[in-house]
Amino acid sequence: MRHVALIGWMVCLSLCLSVLSVLVADEPRLEPGFVRLFDGSTLDGWEGDKSLWKVENGAIVGDSPGIPKNQFLATTASYGDFELRLEFRLKEGRGNTGVQFRSQRDPKSTEMSGYQADIGEKYWGCLYDEHRRNKILAQAPATLAAALRPDGWNSYTIRADGPRVILSMNGVKTVDYVEPDDAIARAGIIALQVHSGPPLRVEFRNIRLKPLKPLKPLKP
Repeated sequence: MRHVALIGWMVCLSLCLSVLSVLVADEPRLEPGFVRLFDGSTLDGWEGDKSLWKVENGAIVGDSPGIPKNQFLATTASYGDFELRLEFRLKEGRGNTGVQFRSQRDPKSTEMSGYQADIGEKYWGCLYDEHRRNKILAQAPATLAAALRPDGWNSYTIRADGPRVILSMNGVKTVDYVEPDDAIARAGIIALQVHSGPPLRVEFRNIRLKPLKPLKPLKP
């Protein structure tokens, strides 16, 4: 009986180690200088409509049944010059979403004002100015199509350094933009979007950020 119990214990241990190895494989090693903005299990450090946002299988999920206005899940902290890295997946590659940065909430609506690293049909990898100038500031190249996985996991790198913004998706540089307007804010919050309109589901995971220089306090 002891022999049987030992075998059972060893099988259980083997299964536990297998599960642990899968979890570790899904959680990449943190690169030097980077900090996690998402702990993989809670929405600590983020604020927004929790009826639309949840954590599922190690990812932040925006699950919209169809909404009349854009909604955002935003960091409670502000960031200036940084490199942000994350992975996203848009269900069936349908809909429109994005990652806000150097942004702020509009106190009179659910909108956010600021730069958006765009995600979705016709806008993959573009730089959009959300609720401010309301236009695409830089288009992504046609070469992105070959590297894009519309309904699978994709990587996004957002680098904001002074007036320069560089976006890369799946290793393809999509935007290299220099802001000509010195009045445009160079610090603000980061946020994830669920766009108004039909139902959509988007997931974000492995969200980490490397500050490029200390953030100066914003003037009142």
